Amino acid sequence: MKTRCTWAEGKFPAYALYHDEEWGVPVFDDRKHFEFLVLEAAQAGLSWATVLRRREGYRRAFADFDPGQVARFDEARIEALCQDASIIRNRAKIRATVHNAHRFLELQQEFGSFSTYLWGFVDGKPIVNTWASSAEVPARTALSDRVSADLQKRGFKFVGSVVIYAHLQACGLVNDHTTDCYRWAQVQH
Repeated sequence: MKTRCTWAEGKFPAYALYHDEEWGVPVFDDRKHFEFLVLEAAQAGLSWATVLRRREGYRRAFADFDPGQVARFDEARIEALCQDASIIRNRAKIRATVHNAHRFLELQQEFGSFSTYLWGFVDGKPIVNTWASSAEVPARTALSDRVSADLQKRGFKFVGSVVIYAHLQACGLVNDHTTDCYRWAQVQH
């Protein structure tokens, strides 16, 4: 049996799959970055399990996470999303997603890609931490504080430091697998 980060064990079967296949793998695709920004903002104040259970609903509701399409959502579409039981029906979060799609496109214009912008904060190389247990992993860091502040300055919403640290972890800019986890070494390659 493989040893995983303790948060991925037991409670919710999709955690293990998400942990094994996605979490901490370096992401360079802008659409995948947008997906994680949407999902992590949706998670604010909720559990990741709540979001994972609705991931397919989010994929359908938000145009397969195409920021160009989401940026064109009008009030009628936003209102329809507020009634969509396949996603978290939080009006502020839904509006923030549409708003953030516009900001995302602006960053793409300025930097060539959102990925280039974000990876610039770590000089293009993941930070590899050496946590012995999940209890040691912080909820935020000076890096997430900097990225969050910059995104907020650029007009993004629902991008507090904790949300952004989750993004950095999920998208592999930070390797926070514990050292006893079989994925710790794997995601470094």
